[in-house]
Amino acid sequence: MSTVMTEPREAHADHWAIDVANVTKRFGATVALNDASFRVRRGAVHALLGENGAGKSTTVKLLSGLIRPDEGRIAILGRDVQMREPKDAQRAGVQTAFQEMTLVRDLTVAQNLLLGNEPSGWFGRIRRAEAQRRVTQWLETLELTDVRPGAYVRDLALPVRQKIEIAKAMVREPQVLLLDEPTSALSGRDVAWLARRIDEMKARGVTFVFISHRMQEVREFCDSLTIYRNGRDVGAFDTHAISDDEVIRLVIGRSMDAKYPPKQPPTFTASAPALELRNVRVDGVVDDFSLKLEAGEVHGIAALQGMGQRELFEALFGAEYIDAGQMRVDGRAVTLTSTADSLKAGVATSLLPEDRKTEGLFLRLPGGENISLPVIKRYTRFGLIDRKRERAAIERVLAQMEVNPRALYKPCLSFSGGNQQKIAMAKWLLTQSRVWLMFDPTRGIDVGTKHQIFVLMRAFAAAGGAVLFYSTDVPELVNVCDRVSVMYRGRNVAELDGDRLTEENVMRGMLAS
Repeated sequence: MSTVMTEPREAHADHWAIDVANVTKRFGATVALNDASFRVRRGAVHALLGENGAGKSTTVKLLSGLIRPDEGRIAILGRDVQMREPKDAQRAGVQTAFQEMTLVRDLTVAQNLLLGNEPSGWFGRIRRAEAQRRVTQWLETLELTDVRPGAYVRDLALPVRQKIEIAKAMVREPQVLLLDEPTSALSGRDVAWLARRIDEMKARGVTFVFISHRMQEVREFCDSLTIYRNGRDVGAFDTHAISDDEVIRLVIGRSMDAKYPPKQPPTFTASAPALELRNVRVDGVVDDFSLKLEAGEVHGIAALQGMGQRELFEALFGAEYIDAGQMRVDGRAVTLTSTADSLKAGVATSLLPEDRKTEGLFLRLPGGENISLPVIKRYTRFGLIDRKRERAAIERVLAQMEVNPRALYKPCLSFSGGNQQKIAMAKWLLTQSRVWLMFDPTRGIDVGTKHQIFVLMRAFAAAGGAVLFYSTDVPELVNVCDRVSVMYRGRNVAELDGDRLTEENVMRGMLAS
């Protein structure tokens, strides 16, 4: 049995960097937090765990001054605080690096890092030389010298943007740093970069709240943890005193027989692969790449950041041109000139992108409109949409993804990240695609939703579909996929299956060792 942290709330109040007591927050009829409490010792790294929608991000927003509690008390560094706006949180010593990034895409790295804190002189004019010196020093100190201060954020890869988001919070010298899913877009090398930053700041007495769905990182980084379920805290523990199985049980409210669904050997004997690539080149990044994806198969792609995996997936969806080589679907040569081509009969590839907020969904549109948009012509006759038929189809896939039916008419931005990902998947369920291209689909997703996504992938393959699956999480690739192709500098350098499909062999291939 795990040891719960049970010190009385009033005892040693000065020991707590954060003390959230009996907080309730409502959004209309939705109760996001219900009498929730948690505390963090000064200088500790404390994990906040729970399913998507359990209340973690609401807690971060409360501590960041973005929203106010309806009931309850919040104390920071031993002092009760009333935070009405983000500046109140910053004055209290709190900074936040958000999963849904706050960077301004059309400003440079330097402008984002300095935003609101630009060195100024007479008449408020920015001292540009001082600004340049300051940013250069920050990037050097944080081991980000490969990032140009003048680069526009919109041109940076997602993992680099995530590191700049974290850096922006760190350079403001917080006493409390909230990290909301900081590793969800990071590769293994980038996670090691973050670990060094946390160690440095922890040595200076900085306190961290670390939200993550990756237990390996929670155990590596965190001293203690609190678990939320349905807006309530259901337990606080020292990290070493609770097992992964017990964490999962508390997070989802039940035991889970297996983290990954069982693999089932393909039973289909098609005359040709569902998808075949022959010596494909894309944008000078993918080079002479070949692969066969069979019907009934979940085929993994393993790669370090920047090895061409993103360009490959986009090309297979028609968002990038294939400069050379050949793509074949069910034995027929296919040329994609746009994403619309990918939805035509006989091609039917669908892409679930890594950044659902900007690439997978229109957040301000209802979930229902997002889901039916790619195939709206299917429900149109003489220029009019058959709303009854469309609604019935949408409700069917929402039920399959176990998403609340109100997603039919509620904007996507009103749902948690996990439910947004389910809505994005429901969209491609409706298209009845031949091949699923799943690019890091479990980024920032809780353990219960991950399991549901894996079950759906296996069920799709068992019904004769084919899945090409990229993940930054090597254990996911090993435990979910029938085969894994390792990508290095745009090439397929190794193909692993059976007893050869191990984490060690995948990592060795990724490092080209």
